[in-house]
Amino acid sequence: MKEIFQALENQFDEMVEIRRHLHKYPELSFEEVKTPHYIANYHEKLGLEVQTKVGGRGVVATLKGAHPGPVVALRADFDALPIEDAKDVEYRSTVPGVMHACGHDGHTATLLVLAKVLSSQQNELHGTIKFIHQHAEEQAPGGAIAMIEDGCMEGVDVVFGTHLWATEEIGKIQYNEGALMAAADRFELTIQGKGGHGAQPHDTKDSIVIGSQLVQSLQQIVSRRIDPLYPAVVSVGSFEAKNAFNVIADSAKLIGTVRTFDANVQEQIQEEIKKIAEGTALSTGADISFHYAKGYPALINHKDEARLAAQVLQSVDGVTEVEHAKPQMGGEDFSYYLHHAKGAFFFTGAKHPDTENPYPHHHPKFDFDERAMVIAAKSLATLAFHYVGADKKAVNV
Repeated sequence: MKEIFQALENQFDEMVEIRRHLHKYPELSFEEVKTPHYIANYHEKLGLEVQTKVGGRGVVATLKGAHPGPVVALRADFDALPIEDAKDVEYRSTVPGVMHACGHDGHTATLLVLAKVLSSQQNELHGTIKFIHQHAEEQAPGGAIAMIEDGCMEGVDVVFGTHLWATEEIGKIQYNEGALMAAADRFELTIQGKGGHGAQPHDTKDSIVIGSQLVQSLQQIVSRRIDPLYPAVVSVGSFEAKNAFNVIADSAKLIGTVRTFDANVQEQIQEEIKKIAEGTALSTGADISFHYAKGYPALINHKDEARLAAQVLQSVDGVTEVEHAKPQMGGEDFSYYLHHAKGAFFFTGAKHPDTENPYPHHHPKFDFDERAMVIAAKSLATLAFHYVGADKKAVNV
């Protein structure tokens, strides 16, 4: 692995160049056109087998080793977010209102350069490596499920992925042997009351007051209806009711999210929201419609593969600590890949060196330490070579 590690370090400048190019020209989920073309063109120049428009906009490049063996999939996402880039840097986004605020540009640069380095080892590989470049991770239903339905996981024995984690120190790897990220669902409650004059509330069914009552009631689901040993979140993120200051609104809409790890808890919360909506409608005389959309399922790592990662990644140059991560309430559609093959997902510390308190993911000033891309590439290479490397001892297993 030393040769591969050195090669990845030698390609650091190219990683940075790719990442900054992608950062300057971001594309939103399900609107990616130039990014998948860039990715496919890069892999084609390496001589790899390339599939485009996988599941719509995804790209899969396949490196077939000279010897038979298992198939390892490595995944990176490449979509951006509808956020205005507020950083004062040379590589600031050139697209108004769109930026890479979660590190997907770094994930893509990492996987592209890793493919370049590993392609030079083709004669030594005992198996196949699939490089899965996924579109639309940020917006449900996401790109993973469509790519899987289009065959990207056919024949795959094991799958790994990592997320550059800008709130953790560089050199730190975080993993979990089970739940790592939550199921991310969305709900809507639309209230149809009766509007009227602000001075005559007795003649109305005030949708804002009813909506406020719903918000309060929803907050009692987790605190009073869910077993406290099972983590869950119910959050209302949007409350809309447009009208003048002296007019009681006839309608309002609440939009929120539910985050869970346990499927039974997920179902219970959905049912509790429905009951609250029905009860509130009955007590107020308003019509309340309820819509619930399940998003990505919880990301549950396979225990053996997570333990493998914890063991072998300690030997990666640049890794200073491997620790258990607390489950995150954020969602990640890498979870779908783990339904089709064994594998694991982990975080690679990437805290920006110029800040004591790093900006969080999805912040207009989000950035990360680009050196973390090399650590991520080394980590994924080490895991892949556990399965397809000619010398298993090279990864200290």
